Amino acid sequence: MSTTLAQILRRHWPAYVARHGAANILPSHHAAAGAIMSCHTPERGGSLYDCQCGHRHFAYHGCGHRACPQCGHREAQEWLDRQTARLLPVTYHLVTFTVPEQMRGIIRSNQRLMLDILFKESAGAMQDVAGSKLHGELGLTGALHTWSRRLVYHPHIHYIVPGVVLRKDGILATPKNTNYLLCVKVLSVRMRSRFERALREKSPLIFHQIAPSIWRKEWVVHSEPVGRGKEALTYLSRYISRTAISSERHLRESDGNVSFRYKDSKTREQQTGVLPVLMFIAMFLQHVLPKRLRRVRTSGWQSPAAKAKFQRIRALLDALPECVPVTVAKEPVTICCPMCQKPMRLIGTFNRGPPRC
Repeated sequence: MSTTLAQILRRHWPAYVARHGAANILPSHHAAAGAIMSCHTPERGGSLYDCQCGHRHFAYHGCGHRACPQCGHREAQEWLDRQTARLLPVTYHLVTFTVPEQMRGIIRSNQRLMLDILFKESAGAMQDVAGSKLHGELGLTGALHTWSRRLVYHPHIHYIVPGVVLRKDGILATPKNTNYLLCVKVLSVRMRSRFERALREKSPLIFHQIAPSIWRKEWVVHSEPVGRGKEALTYLSRYISRTAISSERHLRESDGNVSFRYKDSKTREQQTGVLPVLMFIAMFLQHVLPKRLRRVRTSGWQSPAAKAKFQRIRALLDALPECVPVTVAKEPVTICCPMCQKPMRLIGTFNRGPPRC
């Protein structure tokens, strides 16, 4: 019988805390677990609806935590709508930056510093190479992804990049081959050198924990054309709402173990992973980001501070915004009556538990 992440946490969180000690568990992990366990429960309160057929329905509120697999889908759709409206009539590219496996543990133990460096220096590497090869500035939208299909900590950043640069003289330039953006080998070397320099300057202590051989090996960078960008944006939007475990994983708990489904990266076939329940919780929590650490970032002429540059590029390309439903303000969610399937009317909201009627 399938189960949910919230149910697993409710049953085993006390044992997890007892094993590791409350003081040894990160505040962000405590916050995430507490939010997920309270999601759609009386603790979160809810909203009361009624229908013209006489039926009443009480809907518990979600927790809204970005690590919760039950929440965030609406925000992701709104983000996707906004980004889709900004698409330009050029070929887009999906560029992915990874770090050597030997660095994963150090990054996980120093996420705020190391992930900020990963974002800044990967974007800087692309701008450096674009400046020397295409003589202009790129517009970048990047999303952080920290998990593999088997929940292993594997930090990497996906960038969706329009295949056009803005030169200092205001002229647009595109690669000669629209299916080719920048040389990944050059990006790899540039990223590695920038990361090494930044880490050495910001934290010599952490820098000396890394084996010197890391700075001599090849760092993996991958780049591929993705058409007009809509599919790549949809792919990135999953990281706005999803955490390491989603409902599609089909969680099951049996004999002290949790099993989950994943797709094998080589065979593309569905496989089943099995972990002891407390290890499963630990594997999940390692992907909870520190408070206020942004998972999605923009830079170059895609950044919020570069609105004038973006408008200039749009005008030069003679591109008009696509007709997509962009949500400016959040509207109440429509609840349909389970009896007659007609829309229900919101009576009111409550901070704790359903009202007694």
